[in-house]
Amino acid sequence: MHRFLLLPLAAYTLMAQQPGAPTAAPAAPPAAAAPQPIDVDRVLKQVDDLMWHIKLGDIAEVDKVEYTSLPPAHIANPKATGANNPLIIRAYTVIPKNLDRSKPQPLIVFAHQGIHANSDTRDAHIFRELVQQGYSIISADYRGSTGYGRGFYEQIDYGGREVEDVYLGMQWMLDTYSFLDPKRVGIVGWSHGGLIALMNIFQHPQAYAVAYAGVPASDLVARMGYEPESYRALYSAPYHIGKSVREDLAEYRKRSPVSHAKELQTPLLIHTNTNDEDVNVLEVEHLIDALKAEGKKFEYKIYQDAPGGHYFNRTDTKLARESRREVYRFLAGYLHPANPAN
Repeated sequence: MHRFLLLPLAAYTLMAQQPGAPTAAPAAPPAAAAPQPIDVDRVLKQVDDLMWHIKLGDIAEVDKVEYTSLPPAHIANPKATGANNPLIIRAYTVIPKNLDRSKPQPLIVFAHQGIHANSDTRDAHIFRELVQQGYSIISADYRGSTGYGRGFYEQIDYGGREVEDVYLGMQWMLDTYSFLDPKRVGIVGWSHGGLIALMNIFQHPQAYAVAYAGVPASDLVARMGYEPESYRALYSAPYHIGKSVREDLAEYRKRSPVSHAKELQTPLLIHTNTNDEDVNVLEVEHLIDALKAEGKKFEYKIYQDAPGGHYFNRTDTKLARESRREVYRFLAGYLHPANPAN
């Protein structure tokens, strides 16, 4: 790194030894441009994109696609050129390599967990299990997901347009692959993904044949009561809801599945865990009670202090694998994959 500095200095020294050489100090070399900070989230996302191929490439065709969804929920300058353009959403598509495309095949919509997270390969084992049963999958990095820069992060619309991002991804998949059966579409999600799965079937009941919600965030008002201020600040941020639950109770209720129980028409399985350290069991109990009060038919199971807490049935324990088999058997009853789980 010093060679380009040493050469000008050496040349100046030689000039200084010549008669009539200037006596003023040499001009300082031009300052190097300040290094740009590394966007760690983007880098990690790009690495994880490669990991999908490593973990699933032997049994599935994995791709990352782009489609358009609704415009931003909040537009700072509505008169700016392109301000109302549809938001571009990225999604992962996974199709079994041995799939018989001459027959209609089922589709799973996988809603990733996390308010600000993304679809990543910590769930690759679940994708693999679904592929082995014969399911094609689409998993969208809906607005607010990480790995795409601050601008996309601040597009978050919890329980709002992010739900449509996932729904429109499902529609894109059906439009793109003619072998997928629109009458055999299921949606699954854990945690915040569980909320999105629930809101999808509440808002688009005719689009899904079945749904699974694992440890789903269910009651945003109750959630604000037990989470710390740093968590509540995510929602009251200017680019999000913009107000606290005290300031706009109705808005928080509107974004909570528990407030939409009467809209359930889709076969539904819910799992929760009494020692869940993230989504407190009381939230899911509120949802279960609301569904019962509306006379809805659904299935649920409350696990008692299952090891793993919030992540109890996504690990590699015997209990987790059996719990997932419960999920897969439930889904298969409506989606009829080629190789249903025993």
